[in-house]
Amino acid sequence: MESSLEVPTATSVRAVPAKLLVDNRIVINNHLARSRGGKVSFTHIIGYALVKALAVMPEMNNGFGHDEKGKPVLITPAHVNLGLAIDMAKPDGTRQLLVPSIKTAETMDFAHFWTAYEEVVKKARAGKLTVEDFQGTSISLTNPGTIGTVHSVPRLMAGQGAIIGVGAMDYPAEWQGASAETLDRNAVSKILTLTSTYDHRIIQGAQSGDFLRIVHGLLLGDQGFYDEIFESLRIPYEPIRWVQDVSATHDEDINKVARVQELIHAYRVRGHLMADTDPLEYKQRRHPDLDITNHGLTLWDLDRQFATGGFGGQPFLKLRKILGILRDSYCRTVGVEYMHIQDPSSGAGSRPRSRSATRRPPARSSCASCAASTPRRPSRPSCRRSSSGRSASRSRAASRSSR
Repeated sequence: MESSLEVPTATSVRAVPAKLLVDNRIVINNHLARSRGGKVSFTHIIGYALVKALAVMPEMNNGFGHDEKGKPVLITPAHVNLGLAIDMAKPDGTRQLLVPSIKTAETMDFAHFWTAYEEVVKKARAGKLTVEDFQGTSISLTNPGTIGTVHSVPRLMAGQGAIIGVGAMDYPAEWQGASAETLDRNAVSKILTLTSTYDHRIIQGAQSGDFLRIVHGLLLGDQGFYDEIFESLRIPYEPIRWVQDVSATHDEDINKVARVQELIHAYRVRGHLMADTDPLEYKQRRHPDLDITNHGLTLWDLDRQFATGGFGGQPFLKLRKILGILRDSYCRTVGVEYMHIQDPSSGAGSRPRSRSATRRPPARSSCASCAASTPRRPSRPSCRRSSSGRSASRSRAASRSSR
């Protein structure tokens, strides 16, 4: 730590809208909850964005050192070893900062990076880190935003070229008193502040700022960033795309309700084409009629409420909820298509059944212990006449015997 005092540093700061990051993370974690389990954090995605940005600007991965004669030299690491600043609480109440690193991060896809990240954190929490885990770190990532810090200027360790800080994710200060409805109506996004503290002997301010610009673009979906993450996690849908909001006038709001109805109809007709029905082959399914941008809607509409005409059992629903119902009904592992049925009574009857299938109660377990702990519904007679019929028969027999 004392050696970091000798490093001449400067810091670049950039604010990034976090709307797309938040929405795509929701899609990712919903898919993981339905399949393999686990949870992806914002820092996982941001850390992977840093690794991808270093492939574009490898000079940010360089370091400053000295040769055997004491002359200054530029260190060019062969790999990206991303250090993770982990805050640890000691038994006596004091805190300790550990910075182990993910080795050869540039060779990993997102799924492997996510696994390696969690392994490093797990070893740190369990106190099982070794000297090798700290060696060879070329660039570091720290996240002071977890305690609400907007941004900070962290210490840069000798031998590293830069350390990237991730600040708190929150709405701009001037909007923090607004209601959720006002924020959604005005398309106000939460802001994420990124900082790049760099060794000024080997990295210039323009390079640092350009590096943050690349990270900014990746977090907004440049270079197929989210497509690569979805493919790595085998998510069979397209990620949400970054687009500007459509102006929200009164007439436009009325038009958007009609567009939502068109979107609902499109899922009823073609939703089965996006169903993940092949367990042996991964394919990212898409259809232009099921893309909300082709219906004049954007990611900014996801948290806005629209009149549904009773769809989903509610007069008004958020577009995010509407899409969830539609995908659960038509686009999961079973494809449902009934609009070709000519008989109106048959087609109308299949619609509610297809949606209620996603809310079906769990099947009764065959395990004896589980069955014993599961409350059973009271048994009913197999025929309505069974109990009343028997009593009537007894009465007739009694009257005949008395005669």
